[in-house]
Amino acid sequence: MSEYKNVGLFARGGSDLVQESLRAVDTFLRERDVNVYLEHTAAEILNRRDTAFTRSEIGSMVNLVIAVGGDGNMLGAARELAPHGVPLLGINRGRLGFLADVSPDEIELRLEEVLSGQHQIEEHFLLEGEITEGSNVQLSSALNEIIVHSAAMARMIEINLFIDDVFVYNQFSDGLIISSPTGSTAYALSAGGPIMHPSLDAMVLIPMFPHSLNSRPLVVPGGSELRIELGARHGGDAKVSFDSQMEFQMTPGESVRIRKMNDKLKLIHPPGHSFYGVCRSKLDWAIRKGD
Repeated sequence: MSEYKNVGLFARGGSDLVQESLRAVDTFLRERDVNVYLEHTAAEILNRRDTAFTRSEIGSMVNLVIAVGGDGNMLGAARELAPHGVPLLGINRGRLGFLADVSPDEIELRLEEVLSGQHQIEEHFLLEGEITEGSNVQLSSALNEIIVHSAAMARMIEINLFIDDVFVYNQFSDGLIISSPTGSTAYALSAGGPIMHPSLDAMVLIPMFPHSLNSRPLVVPGGSELRIELGARHGGDAKVSFDSQMEFQMTPGESVRIRKMNDKLKLIHPPGHSFYGVCRSKLDWAIRKGD
C-alpha cells in the first residue's frame, strides 16, 4: 500500500501544456483512490474552485505535493513546504527542469513508481534572509539564491561583506549573488559561479560585474552567517531579491543577514536519477561515444 494517500497539487497558470499535465496527474491519482487537495491555481484550472486550499493549508494536510509547471513553480512550492517537511515532486512543463524532472510523457510511469515507494528523496537546504529597517525586521527565504543588487539601472553599489561578524571585503559592483548548492545551476551559473552538488553544505558568493579584476566567487561553509551592508559612498539604494520572486528595498547603512534555514526541502526524484546525468542533459555536456 502506498504511503502517499493524501496528495496536494500545485500548478502554474496560463499554459495549455500545464493544464494538460495537471489533468493527467489529477485523473491518475483519483483512479487510485488518492485524496487530492488542490491549491487555488490548480483548482481554477480544473474548475473546482470550491475545493481549493492555500499552499500552507495543504502543507499541513498531505504527505506529498506534486507541482506541475517549471522550476519557478517549484521554487515557490519549496518555500511553502519546507517548514512542513512534505516531499515535493515536479512535473516539468517549463524550460530547463533541474528541479521539476518528470517529463510529461512519463507521468503515469513515474507516478506509479513514486506511489509504490520506488523513488529517491534528496534534501536541499534553503537560504534565509533577515533585513532590518529600524525596528522593523523582514524575513524571507530562497531555495536558489538571494541577490543584493542595484535599484537603479547601470549603477554600481558599495557592498561591505562580513562572514560570522568578521570583515571580508569592501566591493563596488552591480550586486552580489548568494547561492545555495541548489541554485548553483541557476542564475549563479550564468554569472560565472561554480556548479555545486546539491548535497554540499556550502554557499557560494558571486560578485556581479565587480569594479575589480581581483573579485572572484567565494565558497563558504553552509553554517556561516553572512552580513551584507550597503555602503554610502555611491549613495544609491539597493534591492534584495529572493529567488527573483520576492523583493525588498535597502538604503545605505542598512544590511541583510543571510544564513542557512533550519527547515529543508525534501525533493523526490524517480528511480535512476543522477545529478550529473541532469547536468549532462540540461547543460549539453559531451556524451561518451556509444552512450
